[in-house]
Amino acid sequence: MGTILQRIFALTKKELLALLRDAASRAVLIGPPIIQLVVFGYAATFDLRNIPFVVYDQDAGVYSRDLIARFTGSPNFHLLRAVHSQKELASVIDDESALLAINIGPDFTRRLERGQPAHVQIILNGRDSNTAATASGYAQVIVRSFNQAWITGHGADPAPTVLTERAWFNPNLESRWFFVPGICGILMLLVSMLTTGLSVAREREMGTFDQLLVTPMRPAEILLGKALPGFIVGVFEGSLVVLVSVFWFGVPFTGSILALYFGMFCFLLATVGIGLMISSLAVTQQQGLLGVFLFMVPSIVLSGFATPIANMPVAVQYITLLNPLRYFLIVLRGCFLEGATGSLLWPQYLPLILIGFASMTAATQLFRRGLN
Repeated sequence: MGTILQRIFALTKKELLALLRDAASRAVLIGPPIIQLVVFGYAATFDLRNIPFVVYDQDAGVYSRDLIARFTGSPNFHLLRAVHSQKELASVIDDESALLAINIGPDFTRRLERGQPAHVQIILNGRDSNTAATASGYAQVIVRSFNQAWITGHGADPAPTVLTERAWFNPNLESRWFFVPGICGILMLLVSMLTTGLSVAREREMGTFDQLLVTPMRPAEILLGKALPGFIVGVFEGSLVVLVSVFWFGVPFTGSILALYFGMFCFLLATVGIGLMISSLAVTQQQGLLGVFLFMVPSIVLSGFATPIANMPVAVQYITLLNPLRYFLIVLRGCFLEGATGSLLWPQYLPLILIGFASMTAATQLFRRGLN
């Protein structure tokens, strides 16, 4: 028994020494986990602060102003502005400038003074079902507080204010409608990064890299040959997930199929370029796999897949601008739930194209440098 433990201890010691002797390995073990812990600790939160909302107050009475003041005085809500028509109210939900809209009818104060129930409608942006449900819960707490204050001051037993909710783009706030399209983006990120992130490193580790260099192909042609499998596998995976989402999970697809596939192309251009950058820097497949992992985890957390980007610190929000998954999730949810077309999605396409060209250019330069 003692001999077995000694052998195990010796092998463990040898592996630890081999790992810690390399300065790059030490940096990877210590630096990125600490950075990710700090970033994720601030970014990965389901709490909502400063929820942007608008008010359509058709009553303008003392009690409607009191109710609005309770929303504006809450740290969870931030009043963008008052709107003056149903059309203006609808536009702020359509363009996602507000998460919530409060619609107070013209007889709100009069009904309260008569002892009749007064209705207040809140309209939620249902694209993000989790966030909308959380915002709805906060709104219900404020309305209950308003009702309790009314009961205490007027001695009325029934709740005077009745809250009516309506969620656009996802009427029942189905979490599946929110998460399943996002999973499509994550799986495409995974397969495209793994396909390209190990390609050049695999050639080096297997000893076939030099054989590749003596072929008539130029470095740019070699990289293109390494990139195409990532595109093919990524499009296949994305198409499969879209079909399963629609026909198995019942997620509605209301947008343009061409807009979706153009978004896939732009997204894969960015992820394949980043994967080739990682692979050009890696000497072994293990290093390439580690590099892919270190990119993927922050990319998913900082994409808005589970937690809203608006809740993250401002510095972290700027970091997310470099994350291709952030833009592709908006494309996916726009095509699935909002009926978006290509013309509406150009603000998402353009950053993906820029990230793609920048990463492809950097991968080409790194690959050529590795030849020297």
